[in-house]
Amino acid sequence: MGTQQILLIVLSVIIVGVAIAVGISMFNSQAYNANKTAIASDAQAFAAQVLQYWKTPESQGGAGGNGANMTVDNVTNYLGLTGENAENENGSYVITDADSFTVEITGVGTAIRNNMRPQIVTTVTLATDGVTAVATDEAVE
Repeated sequence: MGTQQILLIVLSVIIVGVAIAVGISMFNSQAYNANKTAIASDAQAFAAQVLQYWKTPESQGGAGGNGANMTVDNVTNYLGLTGENAENENGSYVITDADSFTVEITGVGTAIRNNMRPQIVTTVTLATDGVTAVATDEAVE
């Protein structure tokens, strides 16, 4: 009877260990997905501000619908994405491209899964006031 009890204890320890491992894995996956959603939300907010900059008259500090004013530096300064302001608890953000037709905002999350961080690329089409976001996973050091 002693051998049977020891086997039941060993089996119980194995089952509890597997349950803990599965729970940790599920938690990490949920945290990664939540971080991806959060940076997508932040990027959408920045996209709305880009459209605001595009439509604001030049006399009031905006682009005034002038494509020549839509440079990476101008948009970055308007959004305040310089220094520490380019990061928050969700991730870091940068204007990767800006011209008279589109502005591209890239956000890289803080969560890590399989040595990968979530990345959201949001494109603002100025002529149509359209905003599109594409979620990708990219290795980030």
